[in-house]
Formats: sequence, C-alpha cells, structure tokens
Amino acid sequence: MIRPVTLAGALALVAISGQVSAQQTAPVRAPELALALDAAQAALAACAANNVKASASIVDAAGIQKVLLAADGVRGPSVEVSIKKAYTAATLKISTADLVERIKTDKALEAKITADKSFWARPGGFPFIVGADVIGAIGVAGAQNLNGVAGGERDAVCAKAGLDKVSARLK
Repeated sequence: MIRPVTLAGALALVAISGQVSAQQTAPVRAPELALALDAAQAALAACAANNVKASASIVDAAGIQKVLLAADGVRGPSVEVSIKKAYTAATLKISTADLVERIKTDKALEAKITADKSFWARPGGFPFIVGADVIGAIGVAGAQNLNGVAGGERDAVCAKAGLDKVSARLK
C-alpha cells in the first residue's frame, strides 16, 4: 500500500517540477566575468593615471552587481555611487551623461529618477550594448571637481576607458 502512494507522490512531484521549470525565464544577459573584470581594471587604471582614487562597478542587464573594484584610499560614498551609476545605465539603457541631458527637458523622467533612490543621474555610467541589447553596464565614481571640470565628467572618462577596453569583445 505504501508503494502506490509513494509512486503517485513522486509522479506528482515530477509533474509539478516540470511546470515550474517551464515557467522559469531565460537567464539575464551579462558580460562574462573576465570581461567585466578587465573593464573595471581599465577604468581604475585610467583614473589612477589622472590621480583619481575611484570605484568601478559592473552590473548585468538587470542591474545585478558582477564586479566591484575600489582603489586603495577610495572614499566610502564612491563605492555606492559607482554601483548606482552602473545600475542606472543598465536599467535605463542610456549613459548617465545622456540621462542628465534628457531629464533637463523631460520632467516625467526627472520625477522618476528623483523618486527612485537606486538611480544616479550624474556622468560616469555606460551601458554595454550588443546589437540592440544591453547586457550590462559600467559605473565609475570618485573623481573630484578639478580645474573647472566636474567630478562626474572625470568619472565618465574613466568609465569610457573601461568600456573601450572591452567593447570589441562584447557578445
């Protein structure tokens, strides 16, 4: 008597697990780990060349963090800001510098960005784009204003160096 009940239970479990796996979504696209690490290292090297102690974050297409590197002596807030810049670029599918320009004329977008504290609308974040798809993003933070150049613009130079280092290998 126990066997038929156990067999029926096992068959029901198999049927349920088949339904669950059929309902799961495809994995989120993301840059490969080695590529993400190369991008972050290149960004920090570009910053170091300009005497900037920064943080560099790489996220996947959903904004989930893959890599975080922080230079020795980096200020605490730059870590959080680099993550937010990468998240913003990935989820909104736009560079954070372009976002800054767009919110100047799009008040609904400005309200959305202001209301959601996970977004950061300052230069320094770039999406990783393959074809028409965003597969992740880089965010860099830590530069201070210098000689009339805003810190975010200096962050953007570093982030762009990271993106440029890996752009030919994005897939």
